[in-house]
Amino acid sequence: MSDSVALRCTDVQKSYDDGASRVTVLRGVDFTLQEGEKVAVIGVSGSGKSTLLNLLGGLDRVTAGEVALAGRDLSTMSESQLARWRNKHLGFVYQFHHLLPEFSALENVAMPQLIAGVSRREAHSRAADMLKEVGLSSRSSHRPGQLSGGERQRVAIARSLINSPSCVLMDEPTGNLDPEAAQQVLDLIDKLRKTRSAFVVVTHDLSVAHRMQRVLRLKDGRLEVVQ
Repeated sequence: MSDSVALRCTDVQKSYDDGASRVTVLRGVDFTLQEGEKVAVIGVSGSGKSTLLNLLGGLDRVTAGEVALAGRDLSTMSESQLARWRNKHLGFVYQFHHLLPEFSALENVAMPQLIAGVSRREAHSRAADMLKEVGLSSRSSHRPGQLSGGERQRVAIARSLINSPSCVLMDEPTGNLDPEAAQQVLDLIDKLRKTRSAFVVVTHDLSVAHRMQRVLRLKDGRLEVVQ
């Protein structure tokens, strides 16, 4: 795999047993995500967007095919290996921020570094830099409950980027925000184009999708190019 490829899917298929029947959600997904590329995935409800995102993040296993992150096939790893690889090479941002309520913004952002074995001082220094990057230096000591929805999502984005991952997966990152806060998050994603991290943004909002460099639609278990 080329060093410039962050993520690659090759004939990815996913099926589930539903009682006596078998339901196929993905029927052969192929795509390549280059370093630093920003891609949106759209599709109607039930088309398999969340299933695909879970496979890309190694949170679920493919039925057939391959998902390769930073050059390694996720299906060949043990759960412990996969956890370490995810921490190093993946960032996650969900519709709901999933910040730890008992910790400050700084502590939440630093968490992936601490999990990676970085010293507390270095992790907090890096977290402070990331909060500055997303415009929240003045809110570093605040807990999630003291932040607005848009601020919480920007903290979540800072956390997703702190380990300089190969890829960041976003699941409806503006879906729970008011229009003004959503615009701030989108502007931040635009600003982050200079990062080496690639982005996959799953969204139902076409105005969000068209801010990305490529738009792919998940339909009938396969990805098709929209733009």
